[in-house]
Amino acid sequence: MRYFLQIRYNGSAYHGWQTQDNAVAIQQILNEKLSLQLGAEIYCIGCGRTDTGVHAAKYFLHFDFDGILHENFINKINSFLPIDIAVQKVFEATAPDANARWNAIERTYKYFASVGKDPLSIGYAGKIYKQPDIGKMQEAADILLKYSDFEALSKFSVDEEHHLSTVTFAKWEQEENKLIFTITSNRFLRGMVRIVTGTLFEVGKGKITPAEFEEIIKNKDRSKAYGAAPAEGLYLWDVKYPEGLLRQIYPV
Repeated sequence: MRYFLQIRYNGSAYHGWQTQDNAVAIQQILNEKLSLQLGAEIYCIGCGRTDTGVHAAKYFLHFDFDGILHENFINKINSFLPIDIAVQKVFEATAPDANARWNAIERTYKYFASVGKDPLSIGYAGKIYKQPDIGKMQEAADILLKYSDFEALSKFSVDEEHHLSTVTFAKWEQEENKLIFTITSNRFLRGMVRIVTGTLFEVGKGKITPAEFEEIIKNKDRSKAYGAAPAEGLYLWDVKYPEGLLRQIYPV
């Protein structure tokens, strides 16, 4: 049986999702704890990579297991997992080849940043020292919906066959001293959200104009974009799958 788990995690202590040789990653922890609880070797496939220090409010993974996950599965696995990783929901896949990564049709990220010094945001939000021009940042963010090739706003990766992404939503909001950027796409390139956010911050500071931001995208020149926003402000917020692909079994 192919099972999907919906989890959430605080990424501060981890080197992202993907298992690495010399660093602790979320995937490694899930593989170890699920294998221990279920008494079988379990290998999890995640819905995507997250960078070192990035958090997830909603993340999906799948794994295969020949047995049945019983009613107390969530409580038991959460007692095995460290305090900064939690399983929230369990699903059965309705298709044997359902894949947490390849079947996802939409992903949403949120980036949180504090304006000025805020000790309570350390580890959970980026920081911008002065109030930016949110109107200009939104004007530039709207440009993202006009394009599909974001080579200039992503890290180079040999795994990427192309740099195409369909951004369907990009919005800046402010709540008191907190800035919130929400972006939705069918897929995100490596490092894309943090580079987009970091470059939009430069628009807000007046260092580049929305028109210059558009030129960066059109010219496909990564060297013209700005640095990535700090990882601690980024959260994978939501992932969507085709209707009927997953059947929730716990909680009932």
